[in-house]
Amino acid sequence: MRSVVFAIPYTLETTMRFARAVASLPGVRLGVLTQEPPERFPQDVARRAEAVVKVEDLHDADQLEAGVRELAAGAGGRVDRLVGILETLQEPLAEVRERLRIPGMDRATAENFRDKARMKEVLRAHDLPCAGHRLARSPEEALEFAEAGGLPLVVKPPAGAGARNTFRVDELDQLRSYLRTQPPTADAPVLLEEFVLGREHSFDAVTLGGRHVFHSISHYRSTPLEVMERPWLQWCVQLPRDIGGPRYADITSAAPRALAALGMVTGLSHMEWFRRPDGTIAISEVGARPPGAQFTTLLSYAHDLDFYRAWAELVVLDHFRPPERRYSAGAVYLRGQGSGKVVRIEGLRQVLGELGDLVVEARIPREGQPRADSYEGEGHVILRHPETEEVSRGLERIVKSVRVHLG
Repeated sequence: MRSVVFAIPYTLETTMRFARAVASLPGVRLGVLTQEPPERFPQDVARRAEAVVKVEDLHDADQLEAGVRELAAGAGGRVDRLVGILETLQEPLAEVRERLRIPGMDRATAENFRDKARMKEVLRAHDLPCAGHRLARSPEEALEFAEAGGLPLVVKPPAGAGARNTFRVDELDQLRSYLRTQPPTADAPVLLEEFVLGREHSFDAVTLGGRHVFHSISHYRSTPLEVMERPWLQWCVQLPRDIGGPRYADITSAAPRALAALGMVTGLSHMEWFRRPDGTIAISEVGARPPGAQFTTLLSYAHDLDFYRAWAELVVLDHFRPPERRYSAGAVYLRGQGSGKVVRIEGLRQVLGELGDLVVEARIPREGQPRADSYEGEGHVILRHPETEEVSRGLERIVKSVRVHLG
């Protein structure tokens, strides 16, 4: 019997899919740590777990350790795996693993992935392509980087996740205004990056025992940053069926070396990278956790494999069998136009009828639903087909025809 503790601060739907996958594994004793009140925690998972313990703040390593010890006491004093999927949990999880000698990612490796400035220093030290950057600890350092490297550039927190709290700066006056309101300090620096022109992609990879054993590549129709800046854009992601050959040879060579340099041993990781107009690549950043924004669902559809369970088997049982990519899959994230709540959905029913079996999943926004605070929007539609172009045309049809109105 293998004893697993899963840290689940909030009962988000995606997190619970991963938790259910762990709970379904044979020979596993599951303990759960959460910040949610018992009445709000999904009962199907609670029933499958040996125990659910509430902790005030799972991002606090001391509280996390105390919760793990409490669960360990009911599991014969042993915890074999300590897991969690949220980006912001990776450092406290690693610290508690070290304290309690639980196998898994250590703190130094977690910091390589969480601290985006440190990450780029590691990549550059290994001669890997990444965006130019500067960790500014004062307004003067920030302006010096901007004046020397030129504009536009991207401003983000060093330990950011996705495109949150990230924005583009096009003019020095814009940067000066930001620095006046939020001046960086030694204790609270800001990360400035080259604004990379080109198409953005992801490289989602499985590493097992230090070996690169699987990867998937996706295309972004618009970058998450562009979508956050332009509320009218519908974000769109596609996994082409064929990712072999010379087209992706550079990233399939560089990405596994980048993961090895950062210290990845076993896990599912999410890398964002760009193809510049001149054809060269630049690694943007890497998360040492499963991808968000329905990417794990897209991986499942493209490979006819439950990737939630595959992740659970990987991190709990050290098992992963690389699947064949049988389909192209893609998602349109339905983002409301305007402000307020959803008042009307235009064109969706008709388009879904036209696309027929191409549609494998649709989460339709509900009237009265509040506006989402992320680029994932109020709903999504997922398409799948053996031919990449069929999925491309279907995604384009949705983007052009469907509107979610807020008011």
